Amino acid sequence: MGVFVFLPLVLPFTAWPIARLAEHHLHPRTATWLLSSVATVFAVCSTLCLGLLMVVGTAQLPGNPLPDGWSDPEVREAVPYDEVAGRAAIPALLWVLASCSQVLWRHRRVRVRAGRVLAGLRAASVAVLPDEAPYAYALPGRRRHRGRVVVSSGMVALLSAPERRALFAHERAHLAGRHHRFLLSVQLAARANPFLRPLRTAVAYTAERWADEEAAAAVGSRRTVARAVGRAALVSRGGPTPGLAGFAAVPGPVPRRVAALLALRAAAAGQSVLDREVQDRLLATVRTKAPAPDRPLPEELTPREREVLALIGQGLSNRGIAEQLFISEATVKTHINNLFAKAGIRDRADAVRRAIASGLA
Repeated sequence: MGVFVFLPLVLPFTAWPIARLAEHHLHPRTATWLLSSVATVFAVCSTLCLGLLMVVGTAQLPGNPLPDGWSDPEVREAVPYDEVAGRAAIPALLWVLASCSQVLWRHRRVRVRAGRVLAGLRAASVAVLPDEAPYAYALPGRRRHRGRVVVSSGMVALLSAPERRALFAHERAHLAGRHHRFLLSVQLAARANPFLRPLRTAVAYTAERWADEEAAAAVGSRRTVARAVGRAALVSRGGPTPGLAGFAAVPGPVPRRVAALLALRAAAAGQSVLDREVQDRLLATVRTKAPAPDRPLPEELTPREREVLALIGQGLSNRGIAEQLFISEATVKTHINNLFAKAGIRDRADAVRRAIASGLA
């Protein structure tokens, strides 16, 4: 057996290439199912491995309440450094349980709070909240109830009638496909094993792409959906939590979603940024709200700061940027603060505009 007993803990290292291949070569629906299933299986296996290491490595230690028979001598001999591995597995397993419990608690709290906010409104499939902040998200229902589309009056005011139809079709696709379950499963998997974080990011993207395709089929115009996604992305705050799918939310680089809708060949080839024609179309939809900057990026920006700005332009969150660059979120925040100060960038939406206008995204 030897070192192979630790294989379930390190096998999730393959998550990144699996995610890339699935994103680029599979239909979003298929990719979402496949990546969620792989993440769940890997997470369960690694958690069980931690549990077995704990039992095998500590059952014989003095003061341990576990029966000695649970730790067979032949099994212990097959596990390298069984006592060290067993002791290390205890805090790791406790961290996994606490972290997953926290995710479930937050998910339930958000759904309960959102349900309370909507309790006084008329029972309809779409709930419009009187809020100037632009956002939209799909609130899952319980049991046989499919759920509701929640949208703010600010978001409704920013979109044209065809774009609003695209928005509602997009959110209904999230509800019909129960995308919140996929998102929650990969969140739990990423907490169970940090090596699975690329799958969490990939599923967030493929779930949005799945909803984009369903919306395009329902509306009958891929251009309308792409225009709605591009316009909403620059102003939207997304859903209240990553567990609730939100229209033009942070997960999933928005330029890639627009490119997939408007430039199918480029998307099929795995192109992850917009070509010039697609950039012009996206900028044209928001030019009245956000004019292009009249000054170039300062030369004192470091290569890393330019790289961070490019990833912001692709729609990545701080966590997504950290995963892409293999740095901590705190380091990402430092780069963003320095970047905003040097370039005179006001907020994240302004950063997206500057990145696109500068050719970085």
